[in-house]
Amino acid sequence: MVNPGRSRGGSGEWEQPFWQQRGWILSAGFLLVLLVLAAATLMTSEDEAPEASGSPTSAPTATASDADDTAGGNGRPAGCRTDDSEQEKPTAAPKDVYWKAGGTHLVPASKSAGPLKFDGPVWSCFAHTPMGAVFAAHAITNNFGLEGWREVVERQVVPGAGRDAYVARRSKEEQDESTSGQPSEETFAGFTVLAYNEKESTVMILGRIPSVDRYGSLSVTLRWQDGDWKVLPDPDGTIYGGVSYTDGTSGFITWGT
Repeated sequence: MVNPGRSRGGSGEWEQPFWQQRGWILSAGFLLVLLVLAAATLMTSEDEAPEASGSPTSAPTATASDADDTAGGNGRPAGCRTDDSEQEKPTAAPKDVYWKAGGTHLVPASKSAGPLKFDGPVWSCFAHTPMGAVFAAHAITNNFGLEGWREVVERQVVPGAGRDAYVARRSKEEQDESTSGQPSEETFAGFTVLAYNEKESTVMILGRIPSVDRYGSLSVTLRWQDGDWKVLPDPDGTIYGGVSYTDGTSGFITWGT
């Protein structure tokens, strides 16, 4: 089994016993990670944090934009066409953000930045922009927690030793997983783009944990491959890096809802 004590860019503060917990090791989705973090907070009796602001609310679910059924430029899959002109790091969330149910969570999506295609658990066709990488980081990692996670990993994780290690770990632990099917109180709250070029991007995601009035953040690295963004794991199968707590949204772009 992969050593659960290592995470991309970690500071070492999230070492034992938290990393030894099976739920933490699985890390099926960002919000599931935050749920475990919340439990860890209660166990260690940390001081109560200041009251946090409200979480995003759901907007009516929208279907993908059916632009045309021909392949886009630059090797994009058929039916996928986006405006890739904005290459600067975002300073605000897009005005066309809406919230789409993904399992027990609400996930941010955009008709301009993606995802524009929905094939079961595989949400794809993201803009080749920093904002497109942001939406990909949220959608892809969230859907690791769905029943169709194998298809998500096969189609939306960069092939290699890292993907093989992640699949091996998930497969070994799959029978021990359970989902209640109930809506989760943890919500996506904001983001920041740590690094970006046309080949790779690292996005930090901020989530709110209402039960402890706190926020948790972690980073996801993506690579542009086969005409779309894909998650790039470490060679040992680690998906998430830089896991930490924060008491507010300073330094992050909030979703504004």
